[in-house]
Amino acid sequence: MSTISTIAERFMRYVKVDTQSDPESHSYPSTEKQKVLSAILVEELKTMGWTNVGMDEWGYVICTIPSNVQHPVAVVCFCSHVDTAPDCSGKDVQPLLHSSYDGRDIVLPNNPAQVIYVDTHPYLKSKIGDDIITASGNTLLGADNKAGIAIIMELANYLQQDPAIPHGEIKLLFTPDEEVGRGVEHLDIKKLGADVAFTLDGGELGSLESETFSADGLELQIHGVIAHPGSAKGKLINAIKLAAEVIDRLPKSEMAPEVTEGREGFLHPTDIKGNAEHASIKFILRDFESDALQMYASIIENAAQEVINKNKGTRYTVKQFEQYRNMKEVLDQHPRIVAYAKQAMLKTGIQPISVPVRGGTDGSRLSFMGLPCPNLFTGEMALHSVEEYVSVQDMEKSVEVLIELVQIWESAYR
Repeated sequence: MSTISTIAERFMRYVKVDTQSDPESHSYPSTEKQKVLSAILVEELKTMGWTNVGMDEWGYVICTIPSNVQHPVAVVCFCSHVDTAPDCSGKDVQPLLHSSYDGRDIVLPNNPAQVIYVDTHPYLKSKIGDDIITASGNTLLGADNKAGIAIIMELANYLQQDPAIPHGEIKLLFTPDEEVGRGVEHLDIKKLGADVAFTLDGGELGSLESETFSADGLELQIHGVIAHPGSAKGKLINAIKLAAEVIDRLPKSEMAPEVTEGREGFLHPTDIKGNAEHASIKFILRDFESDALQMYASIIENAAQEVINKNKGTRYTVKQFEQYRNMKEVLDQHPRIVAYAKQAMLKTGIQPISVPVRGGTDGSRLSFMGLPCPNLFTGEMALHSVEEYVSVQDMEKSVEVLIELVQIWESAYR
């Protein structure tokens, strides 16, 4: 497949475009610069020869690849997000290609203090001989999720160059703001017109993710009693100190991200701000069982109630809201979607790895919007950090899987 050899060049072009999203923004997309890459993708798809492609007012790019068979086939969508995480700078990314990786620690040249140590990145040990792409040491790489974008774009190019590959109608979808939890907030599912979907936002070779956390957000507002500090004795009850006391009452040896793994859930304070009169704490609640989220909320509220009960004149309020739900609840009702993905991997010589995701993807939201959507591997690793890297060969294998997958869906409807 000669076109796949272009994937490294394609990927390295995409990561140079700053597409960082902003969790504090109230616009959509949260940053206009995300649309710069989206516009590039539209033009590249048109240059390939695909005519039914465009970007809407919200920054969604949708491309329709027409069916090339006579019988009806389920419409399959492949999706990746254009934005990069706000955790680490995405400006002026300088991607570096490490050809035929030799297995040693990778020193990032623009900041030699930044080293991708093999001992702390065990997956890298299995990539000896691969071509590895990293950033230069001062920024993230953006493999999350521009590896997925490059893979989908390579698929589009390959299908254009080889029209003999039988497939039904295919939708390509590129979304903004996934990293700030708003990736499909304005997506018109009916306009998209797909029956099933796959996000390309997974990690190591063979990973097939059909189970994610369920997630809620929670905001705790604490109101103290204000008084002038010069005459505050017996009057002032500092809301900041009340907030600190609430935090101190929360579990420390369990139910926290720093002490949990695997299928263990957690409650996690992510932001605290305020003054002596009023303070707020934002939390995220995560578990593979949706019912457990209310338990975490109750732990927070019980801690707040205990603190408030000791301090006359103070009060608190809690606002809890849904963010996303475990896609497994939907995908279990459509077992062939995951089965076909496994079959495609096996056909390309890859052993599927089913792992629960300690997080969420656009696929979590899409699944509950009526579009069942597991997540496939891209090779993106060490996400949201200056140590991020990706294997070119992993991306190439992902393209091969997609080519097999569209043919499996087509053959199922003959």
